[in-house]
Amino acid sequence: MSDLIKVILASGLFLLATSVYAQDDAEEETPLGWTGVGELGYVKTTGNTDSSALNVKLEFVRTTQNWRYRFAGTALTTSENGNKDNERYTAEAQADRKLNEKSYVFGVYRYDADKFGSYDPSQTATIGYGRQLMKSEKHELKGEIGAGYRKQTDRVSGDSDSDVILRFLLDDSWQVFNTTKWTNRLLIETGSNNTFTQWNTGLSVAMTDAFAMKLGFELRNNTDVPPGDTEKTDTVTSVNLVYNF
Repeated sequence: MSDLIKVILASGLFLLATSVYAQDDAEEETPLGWTGVGELGYVKTTGNTDSSALNVKLEFVRTTQNWRYRFAGTALTTSENGNKDNERYTAEAQADRKLNEKSYVFGVYRYDADKFGSYDPSQTATIGYGRQLMKSEKHELKGEIGAGYRKQTDRVSGDSDSDVILRFLLDDSWQVFNTTKWTNRLLIETGSNNTFTQWNTGLSVAMTDAFAMKLGFELRNNTDVPPGDTEKTDTVTSVNLVYNF
C-alpha cells in the first residue's frame, strides 16, 4: 500500500511540476466533431497446443466548442484447448466541460468486468478537475484529479462492497517521429477497500494515414483481493492493427 501511495504522491508532484514548467510550443486547435480509433489483435496456434487470443479496443470522441465526450470499450479473451482462461470487458464514458483553454471539469463512469479476476464487476463514478499540462505539435499531456464512488463485487462469493475513492489520471501522447507515436496512460483509483492501478503504454508505427501497427503493454494491480486470489497484478502484451477514423 505504501508503494502505491508513493506513486500517487509522485504523480501529483509530476503533474504540478509539469504544469509550471511545460511550454506550449506551436499549439494547434483541437478539431471539432467526431474522431475515433479502433484496435484489433488476434492470434491462433494449432498443433501440440490449440490456443487463441482476441483483443479489441474502440474509442470515440466528440468535441464541441465547450464540451468533449469520450466513449471507450475493450474486450480481451484467451483460450487454450477450447477452455477460456481469460475474459475481460471494460466500458468508459466521460464528459468534459471546458472552463478555459487549458482547464475543464469532468464526470466519468467506468465499468470493468473481469471474468477471471478478483472483481466482476467493478463500477466507479467520479467527478473532478482536469488540466491540459502541455500541448504542442508533437506532445500532449493532461492530468485529472477527482473524487467519487466505487462498487465492486467479489467474483467468487458474489459479495459486494462500496467506498469513496480518489481518482488520479495522467495521459500522455508523444509523436516521436513522423510515423511513430508513444502513448502512456496511468489511472489510479484509491479507497478504503482497494487501490486499483492501471498503466497502458504503446508504441505505434503508421503504415498509412489511417492504419498503423501498435505494440502495447498493460499492467493492472489491485492492492486488496478476496481470499483465495493470489495474483494482485495482471499484465497483457499485445500487437494490434490500428485504424484511425
